[in-house]
Amino acid sequence: MPYISIESGKLTAEQKKELIERLTATTSEITHIPEQFFTVTIKELPDENFSIGGKSINEIKRDYRP
Repeated sequence: MPYISIESGKLTAEQKKELIERLTATTSEITHIPEQFFTVTIKELPDENFSIGGKSINEIKRDYRP
């Protein structure tokens, strides 16, 4: 059974719904595995619990300049 896991900060119910639908559909299309075999989980943890390169995600988001 294919398994997709997403780790993120807080998402709205609408964002979760769209992620689940689109990731499932796209992955099914690419792999030719029927959508009903996919499991998707979304783990929401506070940004201060993750870091990249010695900075918390909070700091990275605060300092981000596109």
